[in-house]
Amino acid sequence: MPFNPYMPQAMHRILLLFAHPRFEKSRANQALLAAVRDQDFITLHDLYERYPDFNIDSAHERQLLLAHHIVVWQSPFYMYGAPAIMKQWIDMVLEHGWAHGSGGRHVESKIIFNAITTGGTRQGYARGGFNRFTIRELLTPFEQTAHLCRMIYLPPFAVQGTHLLSDAELACGAGLYRQALHQLAQGAFAVEDVRRHEYLNDWIAAFHLQDRP
Repeated sequence: MPFNPYMPQAMHRILLLFAHPRFEKSRANQALLAAVRDQDFITLHDLYERYPDFNIDSAHERQLLLAHHIVVWQSPFYMYGAPAIMKQWIDMVLEHGWAHGSGGRHVESKIIFNAITTGGTRQGYARGGFNRFTIRELLTPFEQTAHLCRMIYLPPFAVQGTHLLSDAELACGAGLYRQALHQLAQGAFAVEDVRRHEYLNDWIAAFHLQDRP
């Protein structure tokens, strides 16, 4: 349904699944979380803090999923994938018969995307670049997981070249993240418009540029 700015909108709840084994050393992820942790429509769920032994409570995690409309997989992009506990969460929680397969429609139509930080720059993640593939190509397993579960997968939000960024540049990226999550929670977007962009960063920057007088 198109967004109608003249109708009051209930904020969709966002489940932010966060996984970082060395969070205390991550300037980028600290900045991103600091920008959004005060938002009452966001549930920040730190998987390493909750499950230091990797013994994931699938029933609890499924109740969290049912209570939220939007899901974010936030993590550093380690060796072209997410930290181990994120894969553990996917394997244990999104099981056949619950999230996909016969009778598995509990997360159908929920919105999901990756929010990642990379040491490599955006230019390095390109065909012919240092990493040979684009971020979107490397995130294909996540996109296919979402597709299998009949979820709506959006482009990733990415903060890249993190070791090169000044505090001001990190703050700018964190501000875009806050704006993107707020816009999504409002339902103030059309999926096809968002999917035209390579990154969620590009969409939210263009979205607000259109609003300028």
